[in-house]
Amino acid sequence: MKKTGLFFGSFNPIHIGHLVIASYMANFTDLDEVWLVVSPQNPLKARKGLGNMYDRLEMASLATFSADKIKVSDIEFKLPQPSYTIDTLTYLHEKYPERKFVMIMGADNLVSLKKWKNYEVLLKNYAIYVYPRPGFDLSEWENHPSVTLTETPQMEISSTFIRSALANKKSIQFLVPDNVIAFMDSKNMYR
Repeated sequence: MKKTGLFFGSFNPIHIGHLVIASYMANFTDLDEVWLVVSPQNPLKARKGLGNMYDRLEMASLATFSADKIKVSDIEFKLPQPSYTIDTLTYLHEKYPERKFVMIMGADNLVSLKKWKNYEVLLKNYAIYVYPRPGFDLSEWENHPSVTLTETPQMEISSTFIRSALANKKSIQFLVPDNVIAFMDSKNMYR
């Protein structure tokens, strides 16, 4: 049974922080592969300022094309929006019964998990691999049977920071893969 980690995100745009997390999870845990699940819209985030979903999908594909164990998924594009994680997981479980799905999330998301739709079902049916984020106390989750806290390297870089740098005409070299920068330039994104 292939163990597949699901890393959900807007990837608006994808940057090396995302890629380090995906790579760590794919190569330093027991996961066989990681799918970057590009979200059309996060129910807890405002839609304004969200890049076109097909552009975000394309950037994620460009960023990961050379990674054997990292795939990009547009599964949520096909589901009712906004997409709730529980519904996506239920759908994936039916579509790929031969896979065991694991959720990948940051410490910040774990702390707010109890606000999620059907979070008890998520915890009962799925393992969650957590990457650290500074300033979030995970003590209440430390011994939870479904939660694995990982040693993923931390990078304080966000898509908001990248968009702001672009708007202010600052270089984002080494923060975003070159082919993704070229794609954004060709479409004049986030300027």
